[in-house]
Amino acid sequence: MIPDESWTDARARAALRRMFDAAVDSADPRKALAPYLPEPPKGRCVVVGAGKAAASMVVAVEGAWPHVDLSGVVVAPHGYVLPTARITLMQARHPVPDEGSEAAARAIMAAVRGLSPDDLVLALISGGGSSLMALPGEGLTLADKQAVNRLLLASGLDIRTMNMARKRLSAIKGGKLLAAAAPARVVTLAISDIPGDDPAAIASGPTVPNPDAEADLSAVVQKLGDALPPAAAQRLMRPEPAAGGAVDFHLIATPAKALAAAARAARELGLEPVVLGDAIEGESREVAVAIWRRSGVRFAAPTVLLSGGETTVTLSGTKPGRGGRNTEFALALACELQGKSGVWALAADTDGEDGASGGGAGAIASPDTLARAAKAGLDPVAMLDGHDSGSFFDALGDLLVTGPTLTNVNDFRAILVV
Repeated sequence: MIPDESWTDARARAALRRMFDAAVDSADPRKALAPYLPEPPKGRCVVVGAGKAAASMVVAVEGAWPHVDLSGVVVAPHGYVLPTARITLMQARHPVPDEGSEAAARAIMAAVRGLSPDDLVLALISGGGSSLMALPGEGLTLADKQAVNRLLLASGLDIRTMNMARKRLSAIKGGKLLAAAAPARVVTLAISDIPGDDPAAIASGPTVPNPDAEADLSAVVQKLGDALPPAAAQRLMRPEPAAGGAVDFHLIATPAKALAAAARAARELGLEPVVLGDAIEGESREVAVAIWRRSGVRFAAPTVLLSGGETTVTLSGTKPGRGGRNTEFALALACELQGKSGVWALAADTDGEDGASGGGAGAIASPDTLARAAKAGLDPVAMLDGHDSGSFFDALGDLLVTGPTLTNVNDFRAILVV
């Protein structure tokens, strides 16, 4: 295959960024939420919620319902904020909960208690909600939950399994917020950051009965090891009754819709988009290699391979450097390609923050990535092994920095072949 010389480095980078922006824009609640709103209630309307899109979702509700008497509280990560007029916006830490997370969870639970059947609870849920609403279960402390979250994030466990553990330890997740709001009607508007879009998994399903309430989590306890707080280990080993309640749940944005928007942008750029899937999981560096070997040489140029989902990075051994699952994907792919001409890639988290990558959403890899790294004295293999991919791309000026996007439909990956 002879690369199309009209595809300069600048043109390729601009095309990748346009597709990423199209994916994020499709999940902007200020554009996507209003059609999903129910009829205003006869009684009170209490708005609660949590996640990286909480602020933009509130702004969308307030804009669509200017004459509805709204009250309530939502929580977003620090920095993921917009001015709100009628709904209280609290801030907390992500991905490890803090005192603000517990305070927000208690305020949300207080807001939904004592309502009538004529009242409406509008729950606005998006990714990140698990750590932002941290209400320890009976016998647990916030410190216990913080320790478990750190262990989960470094474990390499998939997001569904992590959320199973979080629900078991929580007094608000796994349908417990839904139960607390009874007898009021609860309508949930959600943005999915979960492979498969399972309502019970998004932000650990605070308004969805927990289907895993009686699951055996002994394997999780074994995986997390001796560092697991004893009270948390005991709680994880003890099944609990599932919370009940009627579920009225609507997805306003999903990874699949985001990839479809990126595919439309690709066609406008003269590219043939190939959507590999919106729920790809696995060890990030292994997924990068597998995608290229299985799909990278199968399609005629110019094309772009699009994928979403949530990969994982298992930390072990020495203290890791700066990086996230998307920068790790991009660096692993660059190492696999070994400077192959005509191939560029972008891997980024649609929320604007890729783990501990140092403020980046992800990174862009280009045909000259390894050559420029050599000139800069960087060892890509060593930095990949040391989970220091964020530092690698930062040094090259290829860290993708967007700032908080105020939405979250999980990871976005595009491999451009021209």
